[in-house]
Amino acid sequence: MPPRKRKQAPYLAWDPQNIKALRAHMGLTQEKMAGELGIRQQTVSEWETGMYRPRGASARLLSLVAERAGFAYAPRTVSSEPGAAEP
Repeated sequence: MPPRKRKQAPYLAWDPQNIKALRAHMGLTQEKMAGELGIRQQTVSEWETGMYRPRGASARLLSLVAERAGFAYAPRTVSSEPGAAEP
């Protein structure tokens, strides 16, 4: 019997505008936000320019931070499986 693929849970998609708006809502620079999230400043910049999107644990962490900060956003749920298209 072939090994079963482990299906990953969907995650909340964050677009560049929402990430930048969250950071502004919290009054943080890219560097300070990166420090709060435990990531590099360059990663925050890449998210905000649309070069990359946060996914998996990073997307979930952004959602938690947004909720605790009282930031209103409209997340979209997408599949985290390879090759899955975002709506």
